[in-house]
Amino acid sequence: MKIAHSPYRPDPAYLGLGGAPFCDPVSPADFPRAILRYRNDRWAGAVGLAHLSDEEWTRHFARFHPLPDNLPTPLALRYHGHQFRVYNPDLGDGRGFLFAQLRDPQGRLLDLATKGSGKTPYSRTADGRLTLKGGVREILATEMLEALGVYTSKTFSVIETGESLHRNDEPSPTRSAVLVRLGHGHVRFGTFQRLAFEEDRAAIGRLIDYCAEAFEPDLAGAENLPSRWFARVVARTARLAAQWMAAGFVHGVLNTDNMTVTGESFDYGPWRFLPYTDLSFTAAYFDQSGLYAYGRQPDAALWNLTRLGGALTLVAETDALNESLQIFPQAFERAMVEAFFARLGVNPAGEGDFDFIVTLLQWMEATKIPFERVFFDWFCGAASTHRALASPHAALYTDAAFAPLRARIESLAPAGPARLAHPYFAGEPCTMLIDEVEAIWSAIAERDDWSALEEKLGAISAMREAHAFDASRFADVVSNNA
Repeated sequence: MKIAHSPYRPDPAYLGLGGAPFCDPVSPADFPRAILRYRNDRWAGAVGLAHLSDEEWTRHFARFHPLPDNLPTPLALRYHGHQFRVYNPDLGDGRGFLFAQLRDPQGRLLDLATKGSGKTPYSRTADGRLTLKGGVREILATEMLEALGVYTSKTFSVIETGESLHRNDEPSPTRSAVLVRLGHGHVRFGTFQRLAFEEDRAAIGRLIDYCAEAFEPDLAGAENLPSRWFARVVARTARLAAQWMAAGFVHGVLNTDNMTVTGESFDYGPWRFLPYTDLSFTAAYFDQSGLYAYGRQPDAALWNLTRLGGALTLVAETDALNESLQIFPQAFERAMVEAFFARLGVNPAGEGDFDFIVTLLQWMEATKIPFERVFFDWFCGAASTHRALASPHAALYTDAAFAPLRARIESLAPAGPARLAHPYFAGEPCTMLIDEVEAIWSAIAERDDWSALEEKLGAISAMREAHAFDASRFADVVSNNA
């Protein structure tokens, strides 16, 4: 996927909301060191910042000197949220803030926001910091998801900060970092929940107006705006859930404060990619009930949308909001077809497409074939039959149980079969399993060896180029469906 370069176009639109009750000005931590470990020049070019020298980059993204004509002071955003379905009013940006806002070549409003940038009024007893391992894991998650066609935030910068952190869930003391992510807005479901909790109808209305103007400009000023805007959020969230399913990705912590109204995947804690299809697979060791298991992610997304809809009842008719919510099943089914067929590199046929996906997943779960292998072996359908039959798993493809699926795959028109000429398809599929992640981190932790990370990022880059997914399909295209 090619990313168009753009001039720097600052647009600190969040200031128009007027501060409280939406955010609080905060000061960044004063870190003892600033060692640049990762800068995303692909996406820096899209927002006019690729020209920054490493020194300038560090000044902005470790010391947080304001970008020109942008937010003069970082803003910690206020929100509440349901965490594992228990409402928590003691939330908010506890180790991050909104640092800047800018426009990309398509005119979209994008945020630069942080993780690990120090204490805020919402830190409670926490230190406001991020482990370097957490930063490395977020790089890997976002790069992999983007390559697999998921609409995700982008890890923009990771800078090691020279502090020793103590954590209960990893060997301590451990190294620290500050991360900057580029995202299409950071307005969370929990932002509306907080305003509803405070019964601030006027603020909810102002925030909906902001979201419409920033993210759905064709809706700005429309009649019945809250329910119409909510329908967009429902459609986008359904699409995100489908993309996670097609990527074999398990987010791990699908709380309402970890979901945004733009339908963008972000905030990567205990994520995992499936080794093989398992609907009960969980990413978080503390998810004892499997609430956010792989196969339950669509249900979690819908439950969270219901909570958002509940918050909006202060400014919209319940019946209208319920009508908007009812589009989720159809939107999810449509998005599953789009996402899975894109992963297979074939065009949908129409009749029976969703049933085919269900049957394919059932076969994958029964055989325990590596998840990524199927999409690699059969990319572009019949155009890859010879590749599939030379795969280490060819015996599964010639088995009678797979015959109806194979016939269906081979009957579908390849989408862009020229992509198969990419060298990526002559090798092995790129994966991101937990053992790989731990090995990459071990090399850094034990020897300060970053070569394994660089090698993996190179492999992901090759996969992204080979897939050549059009990012625009996964961003602002649901408006026609809502």
